[in-house]
Amino acid sequence: MSNQDEGCCEPLPEEPLAKEQAAEAAAVFKVLGDPVRLRLLSLIASRPSGEVCVCELTPAFELSQPTISHHLKLLRQAGLVDSERRGTWVYYRLRPETTDRMSALLASVSGERTPA
Repeated sequence: MSNQDEGCCEPLPEEPLAKEQAAEAAAVFKVLGDPVRLRLLSLIASRPSGEVCVCELTPAFELSQPTISHHLKLLRQAGLVDSERRGTWVYYRLRPETTDRMSALLASVSGERTPA
């Protein structure tokens, strides 16, 4: 018989994160689980102008331009960045609504805990 069956623990009052929310957040965090993509996001977010051309991102890595484009595509599909083609080049900018949502999620699960 488990301790919960004996009534030692109160049931959780509510589910802090719905199943659908967890699946959506996990997909975004999975994309950010790659160091190249995390660095790309950081480079894009740090630009004072709010956007950066792919031609400026590629030299920061020892990877080919198609590989960088693939990583940027995954960031775009996860809703972390938007892109706009201007002639030959594609410019990327952060989607703050997604990063703010992820930040709020992390803040909600990292509340202060009191020692047992």
